[in-house]
Amino acid sequence: MSHGVQGYNPRTGEPFGEPVAKTPDSEVDRIASAAAVAFSAWSVVAAADRAVVLEKVADALDAESSLLVSTADSETALGTPRLTTELKRTTNQLRLFAEVLREGSYVEATLDSPNPDIIPPRPVLRRVLRPLGTVAVFSASNFPFAFSVAGGDTASALASGCSVVVKAHSAHPSTSRETARVVVDALREAGAPEGVFGIVHGTEAGVALVKHSAVRAVGFTGSTGGGRALFDLAQGRPDPIPFYGELGSVNPTVILPGAATPDIAEGFAQSLTMGVGQFCTNPGLVFAPESLVPALGEAVAATSGGAMLNERMCDSYKAGTDALAASDLVSVVSTGTRPDEAWAVAPLLFATPVEVFEQNLEKLTEEHFGPAALIVTYSSPSELHSVLAKLPGTLTGTVHAAESDHAEAGEIAEVLRRVAGRLIFNAWPTGVAVAWGQHHGGPWPATTNPLHTSVGATSIRRWIAPVTYQSWPDALLPAELKDANPLGIPRRVDGVLGVH
Repeated sequence: MSHGVQGYNPRTGEPFGEPVAKTPDSEVDRIASAAAVAFSAWSVVAAADRAVVLEKVADALDAESSLLVSTADSETALGTPRLTTELKRTTNQLRLFAEVLREGSYVEATLDSPNPDIIPPRPVLRRVLRPLGTVAVFSASNFPFAFSVAGGDTASALASGCSVVVKAHSAHPSTSRETARVVVDALREAGAPEGVFGIVHGTEAGVALVKHSAVRAVGFTGSTGGGRALFDLAQGRPDPIPFYGELGSVNPTVILPGAATPDIAEGFAQSLTMGVGQFCTNPGLVFAPESLVPALGEAVAATSGGAMLNERMCDSYKAGTDALAASDLVSVVSTGTRPDEAWAVAPLLFATPVEVFEQNLEKLTEEHFGPAALIVTYSSPSELHSVLAKLPGTLTGTVHAAESDHAEAGEIAEVLRRVAGRLIFNAWPTGVAVAWGQHHGGPWPATTNPLHTSVGATSIRRWIAPVTYQSWPDALLPAELKDANPLGIPRRVDGVLGVH
């Protein structure tokens, strides 16, 4: 047996739980092959029946919440209140996809009648989105439930009719093992095909999974470096497969003059330090009038940091922020309190003029994953247009504005939409609602594909691909395409969208 993956308590730095054995290549092959077999059966299960299965998985996770939350708190130090909320978000994601399946429009069923009189003549064409196959899901470190074993990638992939193999994150192996146990048991009791869900542990197992011929797509949430390595691996296969990675994001926030009041500082500090800054939507880059810097600094100075998720993240945060503080490009505005915990860090706030920022944009847009932010000061909002357009791709772009700023806010939003996937007005980017209208994506390096989201109902589109049936008899068509529309789902028939 290979060496195990050991979890640690970030508050003490001490090992937590028993090591989880790394998965050897032979076992990865067995699990992925079993998932491919299960896909053949799972993909033809009626959508309404898959919805019931997802709800039973959600119920099982809720029933085990005490054990799951306590285990995750011991491995992540995220705290019982945060983890309890996150687990509920996770089960709500599963229930959302049950709604998506019952509503049915996600398959984009399209029916065209024959027309022999046009050029070229049109036969009977019926198009629908169908599941791809087995999906490899890479768990995230910062969301041990919502973006991990039973998180959004797993929920949306299972909903689509795909089978799933999860690569557990090394930061919380015990949490991953317990969550997987609940999911496997719930799927079995609900009558899902054996092997439709599996889990592997260890870096080597993740590489083997991406390379496995049974895997048809990959979902990843993590660092830019790790995501890029796996992206290249997926594209370098003899048969390249889609890789949907959510990577780095600096999440620029523009505070316009009318909104630059001391009241805004507290909200900024709360968003910056939430979860010790370990959110992909953390507001790490703020453009504000110089007059607001003292209030922002006081708000951050009044905050406390906490334990990072693991020692590597702690060391990386300290090294990155120490190097930034030592440079001549920024000034240190304020520092929060560092608790007396093993892998704890303090919140930090830096500042620099917009001219210096624009001249050193590549260096000053590096993400420091944790509770650190850079304030870019400006004299006039007109100075921001050119620099905002040069920002790297990001998940969110935020504008704070008073009514007197609305015209300027609209112009800035037009610039930000080219680099950000979600535009926020007079709120903070932390907190990603799970909903039909959510988009959690953006241009590189925010994600590897800006057209897709990893949160919300439309995240299911990553795991389905179009198939057109030409001139097939009605009896042999999928239910979604039959003349009578037995499922009662929305469809586009001869160009007209409706339930017909």
